[in-house]
Amino acid sequence: MAVVEPNVLACMGLENTLRKIIPIAEVCTFASYEALMETNAEDFAHFFVAARIYFEHTHFFRRRPFATIVLTNGENLPPTPGLLTLNVCQSEECLIKSLLEFHAFGHGAGPHRPRTTTPTEGHGHAQFRRPTMSHPGETPPTQETTELKSPLTLREIEVATHLARGYTNKEVADQLNISLSTVITHRKNLMLKLGAHSLSDIIIYAVMNGHLDLGV
Repeated sequence: MAVVEPNVLACMGLENTLRKIIPIAEVCTFASYEALMETNAEDFAHFFVAARIYFEHTHFFRRRPFATIVLTNGENLPPTPGLLTLNVCQSEECLIKSLLEFHAFGHGAGPHRPRTTTPTEGHGHAQFRRPTMSHPGETPPTQETTELKSPLTLREIEVATHLARGYTNKEVADQLNISLSTVITHRKNLMLKLGAHSLSDIIIYAVMNGHLDLGV
């Protein structure tokens, strides 16, 4: 298993916890994506990755949805389809329970797929969401997915930011004091301009362009 986390203390803490749960496991720690790439990354069965590093290198991690677990700080990362996330800002007891839940329900590679609902949401447990796989012949989403085909308007950026924070179309309309149909139109324009296939791509755009602060 690989832990990719620039925070040394957080990295050591998770490493020790993983070794406690799975004594026979080999756990390697890396302070950066570049350090990980200096090894044979294909040798690792699982990647525990800091949220910032994940979003900066989606081209690598999104191709490995069942093997990647994104480390989040509390509620900073909005619900994101296609991600398995682990809140590291919780007690050791809760963290161990979360890791055991991952182990009990599998990572989607075997007969036990991650649950599509979030167990004990709000209580610091792991969030289980089935990663979205590409259809045969379809190129997996990459970091390039979020490159602009044409500039976004200020209103479109506002809508993108609110959507990335987890608001529904109606909630965005209420927040920005615009009609629901206007929000839907802006959302369609966002998908077109960003070349986005899902809300995940809008979230990646918001993070990479500084519109959404992960607090990491």
